[in-house]
Amino acid sequence: MKTTDNSGDVRLSGISKTYGSFTAVHPLDLTVPQGSFFALLGASGCGKTTTLRMIAGLEEPTSGTVHLGDQDVTALPPYKRPVNTVFQSYALFPHLDIFENVAFGLRRRGIKSVKKQVEEMLELVQLGEQARKKPHQLSGGQQQRVAVARALINHPKVLLLDEPLGALDLKLRRQMQLELKRIQTEVGITFVHVTHDQEEAMTMADTVAVMNAGRVEQLGSPADLYENPQTTFVANFLGTSNLIETEVDTKSGDDIVLKAGGGKLLLPSERCAAPATAGGRVLIGVRPEKISITHADDAGTITEGRNRITGKIADASFIGVSTQYVIDTPVCDEFAVYAQNVERDGRLVPGADVVLHWNPAHTFGLDAAQDIDAGIEEEAV
Repeated sequence: MKTTDNSGDVRLSGISKTYGSFTAVHPLDLTVPQGSFFALLGASGCGKTTTLRMIAGLEEPTSGTVHLGDQDVTALPPYKRPVNTVFQSYALFPHLDIFENVAFGLRRRGIKSVKKQVEEMLELVQLGEQARKKPHQLSGGQQQRVAVARALINHPKVLLLDEPLGALDLKLRRQMQLELKRIQTEVGITFVHVTHDQEEAMTMADTVAVMNAGRVEQLGSPADLYENPQTTFVANFLGTSNLIETEVDTKSGDDIVLKAGGGKLLLPSERCAAPATAGGRVLIGVRPEKISITHADDAGTITEGRNRITGKIADASFIGVSTQYVIDTPVCDEFAVYAQNVERDGRLVPGADVVLHWNPAHTFGLDAAQDIDAGIEEEAV
């Protein structure tokens, strides 16, 4: 049942962590609202796990404070904080059955009648029939759910999840993403989830903080981060972006007119996260699935007012749901286009001349002083 109080808010104020001369987390302010599913997303070494451990009390901040609701818990040891943590390793007791694993926290607090609570918790994670099995008799996904049940039975204000699905195979991981989201919605407590997996964060979280080198690069809903990245790191780290270096030409109504590769492209002013002065430079981006691909012979059929670029198909990969094209263009030699396989044009093969076109509203603008490749190599971590 969802609560309306703010006792499950997590508020980090000026929190940082240094180890000698290395800064793992630069001073950051972050508020996780009561009852939300919040993800800290980033590559290995970005500071996300250190941030989680400071909330849990497993790591002492170098500066700043941790509040849970109205309570300052910065100086409290982990066992006195109203939080529980689920780790990637699950850390179940191998000699205890599932029922006793889940009951452990209650028994340790001296609670005698645990049956009803444990049974309710096992039902929540859909493991009621497995109660008398030992952990080794369960699949990885089931063990994961036992670990969640064991943490939730203590009624923490906040559940911390540290790469909880990292040890599972892809299919099981996707099932568990939906499962954890269902559990969080049912119990209504605050979940803070650390992951390096973009899809996992986007699938599960209401709000995502993208971390990079100990700082929060951007914070927002998954859709907002994907559609409106504010930095090249976010544009590249969350999915794929085609980034084009352009020169600002003029303003035309609510649009900025840009020069690139001998042609003109339009960018809505409100979608530009950089100053746009005539003669200045702007990086513009467009996601591969937003782009239509038309054979050069049919260029006359393209609707007026769309951004367009000519090119030649360098590579085409059929992946079932879509075909992924790599196009050699004057503005970028590896322009990615993902086309749904609805009505495939047999002429769209490597070597074919094509026109790429898209709605200018799907273009975003970034500061050209940034590294155009930031976030790309981290994607494979």
